[in-house]
Amino acid sequence: MKKFRKVLDGLTTSSPVNPGGSPACGSAAGTPSAAPTPREIEIQETLMSEHFQICKTVRHGFPYQPTALAFDPVQKILAVGSRSGGVRLLGRPGVDCHCQHESGAAVLQLQFLINEGALVTACADDTLHLWNLRQRRPAILHSLKFNRERITFCHLPFQSKWLYVGTERGNTHIVNIESFVLSGYVIMWNKAIELSTKTHPGPVVHLSDSPKDEGKLLIGFESGTIVMWDLRAKRADFRIYYDEAIHSVSWHHEGRQFMCSHSDGSLSMWNMRNTAKPFQVTFPHGKTQRDGRKESCKPILKVEYKTSRNSEAFVVFSGGLSYDKAGRRPTLTIMHGKAITVLEMDYPIVDFLVLCDTPYLNEVQEPYAVVVLLEKDFVVVDLTQSNFPIFENPYPMDIHESPVTCTAYFADCPPDIIPVLYSIGAKHKKTGYSHKEWPVSGGTWTVGSQTYPEIIVTGHADGSIKFWDATAITLQMLYKLKTSKVFEKPKSGDVGRSGELVEEDPYAVQMISWCPQSRIFCVVGISAHVILYRFSKHDANTTITSLEVRLQCEMEDVISPSDTENTPCFSDPSGLSPQPQPPSPRSNTPDSARDSIPCLKVKDRMIRMPPGYQAELVVQLLWIDGEPPQQITSLDLNSAYGLLALGNCNGLAVVDYLQKTVLLCMNTLELYGSADPFQRLTRSPRKNRQSTSGLTELSDNQVSLDLERSKSPTSDHVNGHCTSPTSQPCPSGRARVPGGPEGPRLARRGPGRPPFRKAQSAACMEVSLPVSSLTEESRENSFSRSRSSSVSSIDRETKEAVTTLQFMESYGRKSDTLPTPCLWVGTSLGLVLIIPMSIPTDEQERQEDPVTVAPTGTVLMLKGSILRFGFLDCGGALIHNPYEVWRDQQVPDDPDRPRKRKLVNFSPSSSQEASGDGHLAVVCSERQAKVFFMPSQACLYVHNITESSFVLRADVVSVCNSVCLACFCANGHIMTLSLPSLRPLLDVAYLPLTDMRIARTFCFTNGGQALYLCSPTEIQRITYSQEMCDNLQEMLGELFTPIETPEAQNRGFLKGFFSGNAQTFDREELFGEAAAGKASRSLAQHIPGQGGMEGMKAAAGGVVGELARARIALDERGQRLGELEERTALMMTSAETFSKHAHELMLKCKDKKWYQF
Repeated sequence: MKKFRKVLDGLTTSSPVNPGGSPACGSAAGTPSAAPTPREIEIQETLMSEHFQICKTVRHGFPYQPTALAFDPVQKILAVGSRSGGVRLLGRPGVDCHCQHESGAAVLQLQFLINEGALVTACADDTLHLWNLRQRRPAILHSLKFNRERITFCHLPFQSKWLYVGTERGNTHIVNIESFVLSGYVIMWNKAIELSTKTHPGPVVHLSDSPKDEGKLLIGFESGTIVMWDLRAKRADFRIYYDEAIHSVSWHHEGRQFMCSHSDGSLSMWNMRNTAKPFQVTFPHGKTQRDGRKESCKPILKVEYKTSRNSEAFVVFSGGLSYDKAGRRPTLTIMHGKAITVLEMDYPIVDFLVLCDTPYLNEVQEPYAVVVLLEKDFVVVDLTQSNFPIFENPYPMDIHESPVTCTAYFADCPPDIIPVLYSIGAKHKKTGYSHKEWPVSGGTWTVGSQTYPEIIVTGHADGSIKFWDATAITLQMLYKLKTSKVFEKPKSGDVGRSGELVEEDPYAVQMISWCPQSRIFCVVGISAHVILYRFSKHDANTTITSLEVRLQCEMEDVISPSDTENTPCFSDPSGLSPQPQPPSPRSNTPDSARDSIPCLKVKDRMIRMPPGYQAELVVQLLWIDGEPPQQITSLDLNSAYGLLALGNCNGLAVVDYLQKTVLLCMNTLELYGSADPFQRLTRSPRKNRQSTSGLTELSDNQVSLDLERSKSPTSDHVNGHCTSPTSQPCPSGRARVPGGPEGPRLARRGPGRPPFRKAQSAACMEVSLPVSSLTEESRENSFSRSRSSSVSSIDRETKEAVTTLQFMESYGRKSDTLPTPCLWVGTSLGLVLIIPMSIPTDEQERQEDPVTVAPTGTVLMLKGSILRFGFLDCGGALIHNPYEVWRDQQVPDDPDRPRKRKLVNFSPSSSQEASGDGHLAVVCSERQAKVFFMPSQACLYVHNITESSFVLRADVVSVCNSVCLACFCANGHIMTLSLPSLRPLLDVAYLPLTDMRIARTFCFTNGGQALYLCSPTEIQRITYSQEMCDNLQEMLGELFTPIETPEAQNRGFLKGFFSGNAQTFDREELFGEAAAGKASRSLAQHIPGQGGMEGMKAAAGGVVGELARARIALDERGQRLGELEERTALMMTSAETFSKHAHELMLKCKDKKWYQF
């Protein structure tokens, strides 16, 4: 336990103060200012480096770009493979596991070793992998890399250890699952077809053994050739040459006939007695035209033929629609007798499986469901009901229903919030689902002992908000909120306001702010609007209040060159007025009508709002002189104060949502007053501005260099600034003359172009950098490299944006003795302003008297854009934001007992006794972290987080009953720093290169957890806590459960006699090394897996351990035989002794008379 001494006073001797008011701090990490002080405090920091470790916990959502599907009918576990090499294993709710192939090659096919706890994956790099599922985190036990042939199809018979592998060359190889080596038995394509055939049959597209005889293997080639190969005799029983290409084959359970699907949309039925031609050919969706020909149809990609005892057989297939029906959605067709049901899907079908009761192919199948894997969805159809309803999906597969644009993660929420949200959301659930139990019910999962309420909130491109219950590594939908209902729908003919927005995403969510204690929720939209919601359990009829804010720049926020005077430039005192200025006159241009109007129109009529979150206030930024409002870059709300603050690259606005008024509306420069640390120039013609534009020198050359370095190449996207190459400089409040000095700037965007294009979801955002200045290599790594010259030119036109805001009980001036409500403001130039506020304490006065906001000019400075604030008391404990206890606004007040606002205030002075007055402020920027003591504003500690990259996300979080600063950098590093000393505790290169999707959605939370959007459809949760890593095993679900394999049905004597004795087929005798020899070493390479000790132990109980089990059983049998032999010998000895004694007794008594006894 290390003790750190903190400097509180004595700033005048060795800590020179810069013009901004902050002391010039040292840059060494974790080094305090060397100022003498009469008073010191002791803070014991309990966090050490051994408390931290990075580990993935669980992945939620739909597997991105799925490619394959498999199901274990005994274990009832489902596997989904993806194009990126991932495998998702799903069982009952809570059993959800993600595995990843290190190669990243697409998964072509999946094969379960049924009821053995193992899975075989075939990947696009022609490698087979054997996964052990008998451990909570599956691992690869063996891999087999094919060198000369490409894998196209695999088949593993039930209860067999020999895997059939078809290749692109048309050959069929056989792999031993136990040893994962090739058998010497190979079915060559030229042996399978007739010698007289002059053409290659094509790749193998199907392999299956006959249900009637396991010694017969059916091989389907792409060209339409089908071969029944006799494995014992090593020859073809029959060959079928069909004109149409084959896509799939499915057997009747008796093994007497099979069905094929073809590329012309037809299904052909073949009888084993006569293979010369199909006995039935049907075009399920092809109609006969007038000339007698069938209309052309799309290929039937897959067919499954399943029989049922109590009804006719089911034929399920995908595709086969006629080409002339353009625009029709993908379909799954179910043929049950003469009834044909066509199910339209929302997305293309990737694969499907018919789930049956039995794993034996030679028994009546009894299908009960169809699992349909779509490109962006997962559907299970109930076959036991005539209307074929779908099952309600218990997994969170609809995260991407609309593209995710932002995320928020809240751990340790109030315990009552999840049941309340669930009860409200349950009223809006869809109906019509199947009433049967979800069929994928394998595995076991129990809630861990260390659980606490967790909520994930996702914002989407269509303006919807989703609340998810994330407790105990699960994810369940709680409640959905549609923000678009607040606005009028844009009309297609509306040119003035939103004619250009009809085809865009004007409601896309950019930012969210939520206070779980007061249940007040704020949403920032891409159309420069903020919506404030209150929670109520009752419906309400109300109108939505709309406030319009006019944020504009009157000054050119450009730092002066070095040849100008090094004195501050004072702003006009009249500019401090929060009242919006009247629009300036301008010439009659098409954009001149767009002044003082918002981007969207709020509904101005009485609206009925259902229970849940109900909109109360909408704040919108206005168009100014034909220029659209810039996007909002920062937001904070405080329920105890009743205030809402928002900022963008033009300035800052503070709104009193209790009185529905705008308290402050100022551009960033006006906030400084006389304390502005930069020399700035007023707006000048473009010809003069060319020599002065850009970040050149400041009053301090070192600070100038730091500011220049601090500008990250993508800070415009990451922080939401208006500095991307596709957006424009901040609008001016002055009139512009077309063709004048400002002409080129205006023409770069085009007349009246909105500040947002198609809403970029967090899943698809990319870094926009000019291609001309970047090579191919630098483009790939541009996210973590320094700026190019062209990006610098863009940054030279950047205004000083407000990047972060936080309300807090703090000290606005050095002379303050008591904390007061303050607003901390961080900007993109690394400056921090503290704005004190005077808020009436009496509830009645709070509703009537105005709140006073008075910028004082207090300025602190860091390198890089400000990202996060945090506050500690002098004991090192985190100070939480004050809040108002939730009360339902729609419940009428009792006249006898009027309800009052209940406020919970965490004042710095209330959490410390002997530690003294004041508190510590933690400020983190893109490059630096500093700890200040308030109210003296002394910089106690400073740490340069990164020089080569920049921080994307920073949060002050609680871990292991202590506090730390967690940072996520653009180069993929995750770091934690101790507080308040800023000692580095963890620095791990978690991701090799970060993309914008991760950058936009990465967020930390308390308890050592974090999350990000790892693909457009999936959320990845991670932990950086060693304690959670240690407890993760018991939190995860078990994929494998010991279950007895169902016994095969007894075959009648006549059935067994006439169908042949298929039970005598011994694959080991045919494919083993003794009979078939060894395969060529150059054909495939065996790669041992990294399953670990747990995997090896578990493997001993799986199919791979069959030999070991056999040896153990043999030893046990030998031991028992030995014991039996010993017992037999003892019995023989005892019998001989008894016989001897009996003989002696007989000799002794044979001559005696009866009366002598």
